[in-house]
Order: sequence, then structure tokens, then C-alpha cells
Amino acid sequence: MSAMDNSGEPQRGNSLLTGDLRRTLFFLALPVLAEQFMNFFVGFVDTYLSGHATADPDFNRRATSAIGVAAYVGWLSSMMFGLVGVGTTALVSRYWGAGDKQAANHIANRSMMLAVLLGITACATFYFAAPLLATAVGMKKAVGMEGERYRIAVRYLQIDAFGHMFHALSMIGAAALRGSGNTRSPMFILGTVSLLNLIVSPLLVFGAGPVPALEIDGIVAGTVIARCCGGLLMLTVLSRGIRGLKLSLAEMKRGGDNSIRRILRIGLPACADGAVLWMGHIVFLKIINSIGENAFAAHVIGIQAEAITYLPAIAWGIAAATMTGQSLGNHNIPRARRAGHEAALQCSVLAGLISLFFVLGSEQIYQFMHTDPSVWKTGVFPFRFAGFFQIPLGMSIIYMHSLRGAGDTRYPMLINLCGTFLVRVPGAYVCVVVLEWGLFGAWFAMCADILLRAILLAVRHLRGRWVTTKV
Repeated sequence: MSAMDNSGEPQRGNSLLTGDLRRTLFFLALPVLAEQFMNFFVGFVDTYLSGHATADPDFNRRATSAIGVAAYVGWLSSMMFGLVGVGTTALVSRYWGAGDKQAANHIANRSMMLAVLLGITACATFYFAAPLLATAVGMKKAVGMEGERYRIAVRYLQIDAFGHMFHALSMIGAAALRGSGNTRSPMFILGTVSLLNLIVSPLLVFGAGPVPALEIDGIVAGTVIARCCGGLLMLTVLSRGIRGLKLSLAEMKRGGDNSIRRILRIGLPACADGAVLWMGHIVFLKIINSIGENAFAAHVIGIQAEAITYLPAIAWGIAAATMTGQSLGNHNIPRARRAGHEAALQCSVLAGLISLFFVLGSEQIYQFMHTDPSVWKTGVFPFRFAGFFQIPLGMSIIYMHSLRGAGDTRYPMLINLCGTFLVRVPGAYVCVVVLEWGLFGAWFAMCADILLRAILLAVRHLRGRWVTTKV
């Protein structure tokens, strides 16, 4: 089937619709992979800095716990922004595949208006809810989140809240650009954010010249500064216009249609999915925190290191979502079906190499990331075990993105709910509290959840009913 625009003429410049699928998908994913690598090093370096911020191992453990709490709050904010971002990518890619760039641009503008509102809401919410969030994760007074550990976490979250206001602009703007098939511009913008964080945070933590050593406050201050620059850069790029997408105040405010309702209707299941999933993970964290400070710090380090697997998975997942949406907009259903499978195949090769690295290098990873040997001892074996499940983790992420790119957000929501509340949380409770397997028990339940999701999402994609999803 030839690529057609909305006037019935072939689209001659859209390689996503006409190029070799394997090659096109690979090169579409590469800029996102580069961006993800830079994002990974932000979390990796922040966790490393928290483990080496002072000469006091006890303080460093508490700092690492604060980083872990902030990471889960950052995940929650990403879910909030996904309420708009998922719908934006699905609609922009459909219109782009159909050749209707004017409609795609309108969706992008309305999405950025929602990004402003969401960013302000996230900033206020996370600032005032910081004590509640720290208590929810650590069960203050029940298992030791009180005192210095609790105060560090609350202060970190309140400073970090200001960065979410600008993070919304960069994340939702990137969703619109990717829907149009432009993965390079988000790479440069979000890559700049990552690079700034990598430079500024260590400088503020340890100090240099006239810059004082801020220790743990320096980590979060560097993150906030980088996110503010990223949001402003995204506004600048879109205001000038790029490849058919141009930010306009008049277009952002223009009503008279149901575009906002459509964006939210697609994104709402994904957001609800993420919010409920997040609550399940809070319970999961409580179970881990009940083991002790060493287990919590070891878990945070393991999750940050495991983010290496998310790099290719999210990169190929975003590429698959874009190609799936544009192919469905162009009525090329066979190409839409093949995009997800090809992405899973390409990513599995990288995930296999990462598995090998985790299994063989788990001890070295923990020794590098933290100064406390008790944290190493707690985390190495569970992390090595999780290394065997990196291919299923990658597949679950790719098929979820591919389905969402088609606008099918409800089924992934149901799968995630089942995995979290029927496998991960009750499994962790049994393995940790009843069987007393420690951190390994929690990660055993987590890996079982990952395997179940990979199987169910792959089956959903294979059956192919998602191709009829209306957006």
C-alpha cells in the first residue's frame, strides 16, 4: 500500500510508511536510545553521588533512600504527564500517517496547553504532599523513616517539585515530536537536560572554587536546574516551528472541537494504569523497607542499575509506537502489526547482552555504587537473579508501547493491574514476611510479575484486535 496524504496523493517523503521496516525502525530508535542513555546516567550518577556524598556510611544510606523515594515520585509525575503524552503521540502519529499535518499541529498545541496546567499542578501537589509521600514509602515511626532519613527525603522532594513544572513541557513536547516521526529533536533537548545534570549536580554536591559543597541538596538542585532549561528549550524549539509542528498561543487556546477530550480519553487508561501501578509499588516498597535500611538502599541501587534494560526497551518501544500509529493512519495494517514484533526482536538482542552483564558483574556494580559492604551483601544475589529476566522485561515494555501507539491503552492497564496486585504485591508479602527470604523474596515476586506481563502483552499483540481501536 502506498503512503497517501489527505488529498489522496502519495506521501513521498515519509520513510516511516514506505522504507524497509527493519532499517527504518532501527534508525528511528537510535536517537531515542541515545537520549535514554543520557537519562540513565542522570539517575545512575545521582545514586552514585548519594552513596559517596560524605564520609559517613549511615548518612549515605539515608541519602540513597531519599533518592529512591524521589525516583518513585518522579515516576508518578511521568504517569501524570502520560495522561497527555500517550494521547498526543497516538493522535499526532495517526494524523501524520494520514497526511493531515494541520490536524497533527492542532493536537500538539492543545497538548502543550495541557502540559502547562499539568506542570503547575504537579509542582504544587508534590511540594505540599512531600511529607505524606515520604511517610507512605517509609512508614514513618513504624520502621525508621523518622529523624534524619525522613527529613532528608522531605526536603529533597520539596526542592525537586519545582523541576516537575518544566519537566511536563519537555516530556509532552517530545511526545508530539515523536508522533510526527521526529526522534532527533527530543534527543537533543532531553539530552541537553541530562548533560546539564551530569555537570551541575557533582559540582554542587562536592563544591569547587566559590561553589560551596551542598552534599545531598546539590543532587536535587542540579536536577531542577537541568529540567528548567529543558522545558524552556522545548518551548523555544516549538515556538520557532519544526517539521510542520509550530507552537502558537492562538492555536493553544482555540476551542470548538473535541481534541482535548480525545487526548484525555486515550491517555486516561494509561494514566490510571500508572497511578494504580504506582500505589502497588508503594506497598511493594513498604514490604522492602520492613526488612531494613540496607535492603532499601540495595533495592534502590538495583533498580537504578536495572534501568539499563529500560534504555533499549523504551527506545524501540517509542519507535514501534510511532510506526504503529502512522501505519494505522495510512491504513497499512500489516506494517503496523510487524512494527511491534520487529522492535521486540531487535531489543531482545541487546537485552540478552545486558542480562549477561548483570549476572556476571553484579558484585562489581554494587561495590562501585556504594561505600557500605553491608549494602553490597544484601543486594548482589537478588540483582544477579533478576539478570535472567531482562529479555521479558524488554518485551513487556515494547509491546505495551506498541499497543498504546495504536490507542489501545485499556488492555495494558488490565495486565499491569493483574501483575501488580495478583503477583508482585502478594508474592512479595509471602516471600518476605511469611517465608523470610529478605530482599531476594521481593525481587523473586517482581520477576514473576515481569514474566507474566511479557507473556500476556505478547499474546495481545499477536491476536491483533488492537488494530481496530478508534482514536
